[in-house]
Parts: sequence; structure tokens; C-alpha cells
Amino acid sequence: MSIKGFVKSDFDTFQIEGLDARMEAIQKRIQPKFNEIGQELVDFLSAQLGNEVYLHIAKHARRTVNPPKDTWLAISHNNRGYKKHPHFQVGLFDDHLFIWLACIYELDSKTDIAKNFLANYNKLKQLPADFVVSLDHMKKDSFALKDLEKSHLERFRDVKKGEFLIGRHVTPEDPVVSNGEQLLKLIKDTYQHLIPFYRIALQS
Repeated sequence: MSIKGFVKSDFDTFQIEGLDARMEAIQKRIQPKFNEIGQELVDFLSAQLGNEVYLHIAKHARRTVNPPKDTWLAISHNNRGYKKHPHFQVGLFDDHLFIWLACIYELDSKTDIAKNFLANYNKLKQLPADFVVSLDHMKKDSFALKDLEKSHLERFRDVKKGEFLIGRHVTPEDPVVSNGEQLLKLIKDTYQHLIPFYRIALQS
């Protein structure tokens, strides 16, 4: 079975007006691909980590009016949820695909995770040069890893809504995005680099 990548119509989903119409497009166009890619990533991460992990596909169930601006799959060691735990993500905004190790504000042990990331700041800075950082999973914004400062991690530690996501962004025009096998390879490579930090976060 060949893995399907993402095409222009997948990214155009986020231009569709109305919650119901956009959700229908997400469910038909994007979620089957998430399921396919996610199963491959669950097998990969389970083997790498030596323990079972679980796939979660965003349902956007709480939304009643505003259609989602992005959508994603998440992989966590917890089969009931992912938001309270460090987790891996792959998802789409209208202008990029993101591949993250995500530590968002709902985390149970956010302060300890931030302290341990600060202690490993120099190792974080040695990740590949094309890695980017986000401080808010709700926003498209990211900045280059070279611009990461300790103050960003201190904010993650001290601010209740503080978040820390690290990984890669890929534009829809990049040929790797539409080539499922190549995309899977890139995601696995990204996660391979991030697994040590996932372990640090999990043990915090």
C-alpha cells in the first residue's frame, strides 16, 4: 500500500467557509491520510521507544461556530488523550505542514519539563538547522532554531499558557509534501532527532 501525501486541495480545505462544510472536507480529504500516516508512525515510534504509543486524530468536537484553522494527528503514550502529555504531531495549516514534538499548556508537569529542557538547552541548539520553534500551537508563527533563547524556555516554564513546540515546517510547494513515502521519511527523521527530548519530557 502506497502512502498518500498532501496536495493543494488538502491545504485549500482551510479556505472553505462554514464549520460543517470545512469539517466535512477535513474528514473526507485529510483524516484518511492522517490515519494511514499515523499508523506507520505509531509502529515506528513504538519500535524506537520500546513501548506502545497511540494515534489520536483531532476531532474538533468542541467547535460550534468557528471552523478550525488547522488540523492534526497526535501520537502519545496515553491511549485516552494527548494534550496533558508530551506528544508528537503532524498537521496542516493552509500554508504549511508541521511536524512537532509538542508540549502545550495543558501539560501536567510543564514546569519540570521546562527546567529539564533548560538544562539541555545546548543539546536543543544542536538539532538540525532547518528546525523551527513555536510558542503557541494555535498560531502559525514559528522561528528558526538558531533564534531560540533561554528566555523562551523560561517563559514556557513560568507562564501558565506558555508552550514549546519544536520540529519542522514544510511548504505545500515542497515536492516532499505530496510524495507520501518521502514525507513519511522526513517525519521519521524529524522524530528521530526529537526522541531524546521526548524522553526527557516524559521523565520530568
